[in-house]
Amino acid sequence: MNITVKAHFNKQTKDSKKELVQFYVTGEDERRPELNQMTREVVILSITGMDGVELTAEFKKSAKDSKKTILEFEVKGDSSASQTFEFYKLAGTDVELSITESQMDLDEFREQQAEYREGVKGKINADGTVDVDPNQAKLPLEGEAAAAEIIATTQEGTKVPVSDDDLPY
Repeated sequence: MNITVKAHFNKQTKDSKKELVQFYVTGEDERRPELNQMTREVVILSITGMDGVELTAEFKKSAKDSKKTILEFEVKGDSSASQTFEFYKLAGTDVELSITESQMDLDEFREQQAEYREGVKGKINADGTVDVDPNQAKLPLEGEAAAAEIIATTQEGTKVPVSDDDLPY
């Protein structure tokens, strides 16, 4: 199923756990029964005029009030940053939104979300240091050299200069 609606791209928010996009639909498009049928499904979002830019998302909810219908989507974590940035540039404008039902089911979507958000596991010690399994993460060579230099200067008791002034903060 594929539907196209005229909508106002209200907002796009991102935190450490999820990324949400929200659209307001008014007029005849908000009465379309297809919107209710696709709620709680995995969909592909695209905006007319932005060729090749698509976001895979879970259609979280559709809420109606006296003035508008609010469509809220949770974006899949591995969507490329450039594609989400292209969408973000249109926040606050009126767009023609295409919502296409995805072949992915909700369980697959949530499984991929969990994998994407897994992160690095470790133990935080009382002294503030962190023990991480060396097989989980590896710094690039430049990062390893910089980290080794910082560790060496702090272990020798010398303070790493942050700025030229003598102020404590």
